[in-house]
Formats: sequence, C-alpha cells, structure tokens
Amino acid sequence: MNNWVLRPVAFKFQLSDITIFKLFLDLQVRAEALTNNSEPITAPVPPVHELVAGSEGFVVRSLPLAAPMPTISKIGDYLCYMQEQYEHCFIDFQIGYDRYLRKFSSKTRSTINRKLRKYSEHCGGTITWKTYRNPAELTTFFEIARDLSKTTYQERLLGRGLPDNKDYIEKAVRLSEEDKIRAYILFDRDRAVSYLFCPIDNDVVMYGYLGYSPDYMHLSVGTVLQWLVTEQLFREGRFRYFDFTEGQGSHKILFATHQRLCGNVVMVKRTMRNIALVRAHSFMNNLSKNLGETMDRYGLKARVKRLVRFRR
Repeated sequence: MNNWVLRPVAFKFQLSDITIFKLFLDLQVRAEALTNNSEPITAPVPPVHELVAGSEGFVVRSLPLAAPMPTISKIGDYLCYMQEQYEHCFIDFQIGYDRYLRKFSSKTRSTINRKLRKYSEHCGGTITWKTYRNPAELTTFFEIARDLSKTTYQERLLGRGLPDNKDYIEKAVRLSEEDKIRAYILFDRDRAVSYLFCPIDNDVVMYGYLGYSPDYMHLSVGTVLQWLVTEQLFREGRFRYFDFTEGQGSHKILFATHQRLCGNVVMVKRTMRNIALVRAHSFMNNLSKNLGETMDRYGLKARVKRLVRFRR
C-alpha cells in the first residue's frame, strides 16, 4: 500500500541545538511504526516506481537497520543520506508491570524511589498530577501546559515547546473524542511544573511533548512524571507499546524495555543541487555534534540551561 506523503522537508543547519537556517526539498515521507514488525534492512532501496511528479526523492523515518551504515552512499541514480542513526527506545506493555519493574537494578529503583520521595516531601507529602483525555479536559490541558511550556528549556532554547496553534489544538481535541490522546500534568500544589503530551496510534502511545519548569530541574520532575505515567499505562492494560520516537537519551534509555537500531534515511535524486545540500548538511551535523560534545564535556550546556532559567 502506498503510504507516502509528499511535503516540503526541512534540512536544518544548526550549531549544537541552535538552528541557523533551513532549506527545503519536496520529498515523499513515511515512517516505520513499531507495529509494522519490519525486518532490519542491510541497505536502503529507493522505491523509484512510487516516485510522483514534483518529488525529489524519499524519506523513511525510524527505519530498522541490521547494522550501522555509511552516512552518504550512492544507490543507482540516488544519493542515500543516513541523516541520523540511533537506538529507538520503547516500552513493551505486553510484558506486564511486575516484569517491567524487574528490569531495573536495585540501585536504579532505589534512585527513582528517592526522587519520588524527595518530590513528595517537597510538596508536603502528596504528589498531585492529573490525566487529560476527553475534549473538555484537553482544552484545560492546553491552557495550563502552554503557559508552562513558555518557561521551559525545551521551548526557549530548543524551539520544541508544546504547539499553541489553533489547528493543532483542534486536531488534538478531535482525536480525544476517539480516545486517541493522553496528556498529563504534574503539580506542586496548584502550580504546574511538568507536562507530557501523548498521541495514540494503533494502540501505541507516542512520546509527543515533554516539558518542565527550569525552577524544578533539581527535583527531576520530568522523571517523576514519566514514572507515574508509565505505571498508570501499565495498569490501564489496553496499549501495546510506549514509543519514545526518534533519537535517544538517558531518559528514554532509563525507561525503555527495548532498543533497536534505526535510521532516518533520505534518498534523493543525484543532482548537483541535491548533492551539495546533502554534503553541506552532513558537514554541519558533524560540526554541531562535536560542538555539543565539547559543551557537555565542559559543562556549558548546564550553564546555558541555568541562564535560560534566570533570564525568565
């Protein structure tokens, strides 16, 4: 079945987490879902028979890989650009909550329990959090979470805050009518301190948007909320997976039950323009990665986060 969507795809040129500018190509896009049970591939193959008028090629996101692949390679008349390779993290709810708990070492569980206890004590002995799932609740969620998102590191520095455009909110409300949304807010008494927004597709809960107040970073409120949400979803007993989507990080690795090597692969016609774009983007990606690693090594990212906090 043809499930490609033709749309302009942005190639972001950025240094560390700061986007400098974007260039666009019209490409056909699709994503591999966890429920597809696709076998890992040894080399991507452009589906040239599905190329439509106006398209420069294809993008496949979350494509399972049998092994790491070269960043740039040639496949016939196409240039294959492995834009990102990562361990795709997810939780398999089918293993049951007791077995899920056993995946954590005693030291890790002790650390998580200590964070929960510390936050509970901070809140006066009770952790308050809410689940939002129907249209009326979703309207309230966006009103509260959007105000919180404006203060977060995720929005102010990375530009990855909870969307506030009318079309997105209306679509979320419509999906909630079909029980295809879960949204959560963690509170410190009456103050919202962290949110998590999760669309649901084919019984897979998607890690959509997570944000937290920089004032509460030291209390690990993102971890606290994720733990409470994960426990509740296990107890609901109706979902197959929690999909942490693209990219990897310590938060995702901590909570995941499984990881699989995946890539976001771009397959474009080998024109001079496309070759120049791909090679320039790959160069900037490497430069950005090296800069990010240097900032981490010298603690500069943590300083930037604190600066965002104090400049509110």
